[in-house]
Amino acid sequence: MTGDGPYELCPIGRVESPLTDAEFAPKQGDEGAPEAYLVFSPTVAVGLRDLRPDAEVLVLTWLDRARRDVLAVRPRDDHARPETGVFSTRSADRPNPIGLHRVRVLAVDGLRVRVAGLEALDGTPVLDVKPVLGRRDER
Repeated sequence: MTGDGPYELCPIGRVESPLTDAEFAPKQGDEGAPEAYLVFSPTVAVGLRDLRPDAEVLVLTWLDRARRDVLAVRPRDDHARPETGVFSTRSADRPNPIGLHRVRVLAVDGLRVRVAGLEALDGTPVLDVKPVLGRRDER
């Protein structure tokens, strides 16, 4: 393959959340995830300047507690469901455990951004934040 790694990813922040145990965390943000904070490094402060309350953003995280040797899972840990390849699921366990979370910004206070709908565990590294685009914005 062209472009084979390794690649270096540098976290730009961390999640602060009451969720500390994956066993008790919701599987998706819209399944009862509590409000949480994205706490950013001062080195990316300029990049935060246009985030506003009520914006929907995609947060990319590194699921640092996930297993990286898993290629097939039973979706939602439901043993009644057939085993499925991880690339057809939202499982955290996968070769490169990058989390993708669609959240709503509730407040921005300097380097702290309060969000709704984030199911990531406390301490999870934040890799990037991108706006959710509508059809007119997709250029």
